[in-house]
Amino acid sequence: MAIRVAVSGATGWVGRAIAESLLLHPEFELCGAVARKTAGRDLGEVIGVPAANGILIQKTVREVLTTGPDVLVDYTEPLAVKEHVLTALQHGVHVVVGTSGLTANDYAEIADIARSAQRGVVAAGNFSLSATLAKHFSLIAARYMKSWEIVEYADAHKIDAPSGTVQELAEMLGEQSPPQIDVPIDETVGTIAVRGGLIAGVPVHAVRLPGFVLGFDVIFGMDGERLMLRHEAGSSPDPYVSGTLLAIRRVGRVHGLVRGLDRLLFEQTETSDRGEATKDSR
Repeated sequence: MAIRVAVSGATGWVGRAIAESLLLHPEFELCGAVARKTAGRDLGEVIGVPAANGILIQKTVREVLTTGPDVLVDYTEPLAVKEHVLTALQHGVHVVVGTSGLTANDYAEIADIARSAQRGVVAAGNFSLSATLAKHFSLIAARYMKSWEIVEYADAHKIDAPSGTVQELAEMLGEQSPPQIDVPIDETVGTIAVRGGLIAGVPVHAVRLPGFVLGFDVIFGMDGERLMLRHEAGSSPDPYVSGTLLAIRRVGRVHGLVRGLDRLLFEQTETSDRGEATKDSR
């Protein structure tokens, strides 16, 4: 039986690519779409894909849930995503979150509600394979190198800082082992802000300039040597599609929250102390 999927943000940069891919795979059924500006119009007409004809674009997530999805995919905006996730869980629908802007406290609340509802949420700051591998390798490097900082790059119009990609990365690095900072940032002489913001004890520097899409450097330093791990995204949404489809396939086996595509790809444990659990994370 095909997995019924509704996409919130279905006419956006990534959401449109997700919707088109769902239509090509017989294991999925695209049953609904949300896009406020084009609500009431036919999705196929809006995105130029005849296979999507007959799917009426809804204005809200609450409305699209009446189409009976098994999974809601959200690629919308930071100010709306939390409400979308909680609404879907309240209606017994699993959620895949590709939208940035959620905080650690938001995720803790979502994890509790998802467990209570016995539904799954898979959230990733970045569903691309290269970003996932960069994060995975960074977590390995942090076991052996004591000092690191993150520099991220994004388009001048991106309103959230850091990006969800780097927020997730910094929090997980900090949870594993906060980096050593020889001169505490608040003891910096001069303009303290230029030393970056601390996320889970990790210094993060956000650059917002035209010409960038999204990227980050994790820079590790030891006496006499450095290691830099870099991820750079191009102008196509295609890298995010395969990871999102993987999450859609597996979210039905999750009870609670799985944060990060790497946890679906690499982790073998079935439970964690924080309740971010999956029955099959392989």
